[in-house]
Amino acid sequence: MPIAVRVRRALPRMTARRTVTVAVVAALAAGVAIWAAWPQRRAYTVTDQLISVAAGPTGTGRIDLDTRFYLPESASAARTVPAVLLAHGFGGTKESVRSDAEDLADRGYAVLTWTARGFGRSGGQIHLDSPDYEVRDASRLLDWLAARPDIRRDAAGDPRVGVVGGSYGGGLALLLAAQDPRVDAIVPMITWNDLARSFLPESAGRPATDGVFKKGWAGIFFGGSAGRSTGGGPAADTGDPSCGRFAADVCRAYLEIATTGRASPDAVALLRRSSPAGVLDRVKAPTLLIQGQADTLFPLSEADANARGIAAAGTPVRVAWYTGGHDGGAGPQSDRDRLRYLTAQWLDHYVRGTGPPPGAGFTWSRLAGFDAVNRGLLATGYTTDRYPGLTGSATRTVRVAGPAQAAVNPPRGNPAAISSLPGLGGLSAAAAVSGGAGGALPGVAADLPGQYARFDSAPLAEAVDVAGAPTVSIRAASPTGEAVLFVKLYDVDPKGVATLPDGLVAPVRLTGLPTDVTAAAPVAVTLPAIVRRIEAGHRVRITVATSDQAYATPDAPTVYTVALGDGAVTLPTLSGMPIATPAAVWRWVLGGLVAALLLGLAGVLLVGRLRSRRRADTVHPDHAQVPLVVRDLRKEYADGFVAVSRVDFEVHPGQVVGLLGPNGAGKTTTLRVLMGLTRPSAGEIYVFGYRLVPGSPVLSRIGALVEGPGFLPHLSGEANLRAYWRATGRPAADAHFETALEIAGLGDSVHRKVRTYSHGMRQRLAIAQAMLGLPAVLVLDEPTDGLDPPQIAEMRRVLQRYATDGRAVLVSSHLLAEVEQTCTHAVVVNKGRIVAAGPVAEIVGESPSVRFDVTDPEAARAVLGRMAGVQVLPEDDGTLVVDTNGTARSAVVAELVQAGIGVDRVMPRRRLEDAFLSLVGEHSRGSGDR
Repeated sequence: MPIAVRVRRALPRMTARRTVTVAVVAALAAGVAIWAAWPQRRAYTVTDQLISVAAGPTGTGRIDLDTRFYLPESASAARTVPAVLLAHGFGGTKESVRSDAEDLADRGYAVLTWTARGFGRSGGQIHLDSPDYEVRDASRLLDWLAARPDIRRDAAGDPRVGVVGGSYGGGLALLLAAQDPRVDAIVPMITWNDLARSFLPESAGRPATDGVFKKGWAGIFFGGSAGRSTGGGPAADTGDPSCGRFAADVCRAYLEIATTGRASPDAVALLRRSSPAGVLDRVKAPTLLIQGQADTLFPLSEADANARGIAAAGTPVRVAWYTGGHDGGAGPQSDRDRLRYLTAQWLDHYVRGTGPPPGAGFTWSRLAGFDAVNRGLLATGYTTDRYPGLTGSATRTVRVAGPAQAAVNPPRGNPAAISSLPGLGGLSAAAAVSGGAGGALPGVAADLPGQYARFDSAPLAEAVDVAGAPTVSIRAASPTGEAVLFVKLYDVDPKGVATLPDGLVAPVRLTGLPTDVTAAAPVAVTLPAIVRRIEAGHRVRITVATSDQAYATPDAPTVYTVALGDGAVTLPTLSGMPIATPAAVWRWVLGGLVAALLLGLAGVLLVGRLRSRRRADTVHPDHAQVPLVVRDLRKEYADGFVAVSRVDFEVHPGQVVGLLGPNGAGKTTTLRVLMGLTRPSAGEIYVFGYRLVPGSPVLSRIGALVEGPGFLPHLSGEANLRAYWRATGRPAADAHFETALEIAGLGDSVHRKVRTYSHGMRQRLAIAQAMLGLPAVLVLDEPTDGLDPPQIAEMRRVLQRYATDGRAVLVSSHLLAEVEQTCTHAVVVNKGRIVAAGPVAEIVGESPSVRFDVTDPEAARAVLGRMAGVQVLPEDDGTLVVDTNGTARSAVVAELVQAGIGVDRVMPRRRLEDAFLSLVGEHSRGSGDR
């Protein structure tokens, strides 16, 4: 069948925030780098095709899986690469993980993504990650990878491969690692341990058949569009039109549970066949477990159970929590960066075989508020060297009080309290920060009067950092002997606003209850694990409700009586090193260090302190291969001054472009906008098709020296360069230090402290710093300032060599003679507008007058004076200027050579300076550049 192949030039995913955080952690020598540090862009091919695999446990049938394969262009049979199998979430397709696949391909991995059976264009039915179906499909994709000569292998038929996936894809990663020993490492995210317990949470010690049915999430999984034929895939006939493409046994189990609210042993067994819980002892692939705190579908307890089961088998395992999840979305940018780094670190060590062991450290984060600039969520990250589980590293006991209270169970569970709205992404997280009553939607999520019992603590004397699963004991009485209750922990501020962290509740089904609550035995309830700082002056509230919109409850109306056990609420606490807040930056790093790093990155790190800047991930198709495109740029200041009226130009691979103009023309303003140091009033700037804004990830592909160098004066030149590079988080080998130090040309002075440097020495060190890592675009503002003539000549050769490898250089300079000799193209700006742009030779133009650099000017004058039609012109600086009057320059050169006179250089007399002055006029001089 036809295979579509296209070549992409992938972009690294490195933000300024990420760079700042890695610098902080490196300075602390804590050995923890949280922000993702992605390599320079790489090229890879992307191939879409249908791969036919043997289907089912016997392999007698076949289905087509819709796949996409990302392969680094450098991969070959002689230079094999490791692979990653990347699985999507429930209801998704291979397109759902495109961004993650590109990130991994950037790092040099071959990445195979596919649409799971029953979804999109893939064939087959949905079996909920059954070991006999979805897991075998993935195993056969490993066979496909093993057969490729460009994939690294550990043995014949055994590819070097990691498996990464979230939710549905995370469950598959665990199950595949348990079933197929060829898997070398896995990164399961926001996934389950026991699918039966996830959809039928049960009280401790009770069977899942007594669990409280999570009808909201089950309805989204089974009753939503995910079970229908989409994207042109074949519809599977299950015999029941209400089940779409679900397998018949899965369909029957869902309909049974949804109708009765209870699960039969067979239904529970079916769900547990698709659960890692029973096979964790067979997982030998090192496992990084990432779980969301805002997740009412698969809460933190699911990852905890997976971690304990895998560690018990002796397999390396690490756990990371973050503020997102099925209810909280992807989380703030800082969280996404942290998880991307952890994933890359895990795969690099255990699959690629590079980098130190990641260790068993534990990281988590807590929402800290809203960004004052863009109103995005902010998160504070923490790390500790050991995963403490759900019980924390310490506990704090808070006592709640209140009398026994009656609570009504409404008929058929209607109306019902709202704790969360499954599937609505980040709404829970937003409400948790803004103080919403239920943690899902402010003012909407709430308990209903008469349907709950409430017990409050006194105001807390000091703040408590809760990280884990709180516990409380309750007593209940029911005229039927049974009750379904929903236990919740609220954070209540001094104004009485109650927040339910992440909309999490503990559903409890109780049986054998007395009719009189005084005769009821206490029941210990473990609440869902949360991460929240309960501030001093706040109260802890325990609410026991009889209904919840997300769960199935008894149809018959009744009245329960609820009381406390001993009134003690145990709050697990956890402390660790902060890793992602501005307060932590200033607490642990000297202000001078931070300031120097910010200046060293020429503005990239300045905007790095502005949190969660808007990403610009859409590639403009017309500019994807162009290093720099400036379109209709305008910058007007608040006082009405127009620094740039309209600037429009491009810088292509291999070009050295000079940005020229008198003082006040708008050159520096243009460079400041280009580096993200200020926002334009209008217009766009694209770097390889990515729109450039302050804090944009694509800034990582630009090396810059703008508005002078900044270094730590007490460090040597070499130490400053190495400190700058450590701040990026990238491997030292990628820095090309030797090349940079050679460019600097400081000799032994590179080991002296920078405070002893002259201005010219600082300038050379700044240029070397801008070239560290060999960025794709180099932007230099007056790079020859302070350099002596030999150094200027060397800089000319450096810039020309730098651009020959497909990179691009934009240089602003007042030395027009040097620009003429160095640059291939020029952009002349005057009064905020472009007055000329193009190749330098075209701007300079042709002239019959030619300048000759010769070994003996006086002898040359005599020789040329004898040539018919050739006139030697007077020149103030003593050089030889000749009006050829139609005589070929080659003939003039030949005459001089025959006379024994050496000719070093021949060039038109009209210089760039002449062209520049005619374009901008003498009246442009003297005003200050803004």
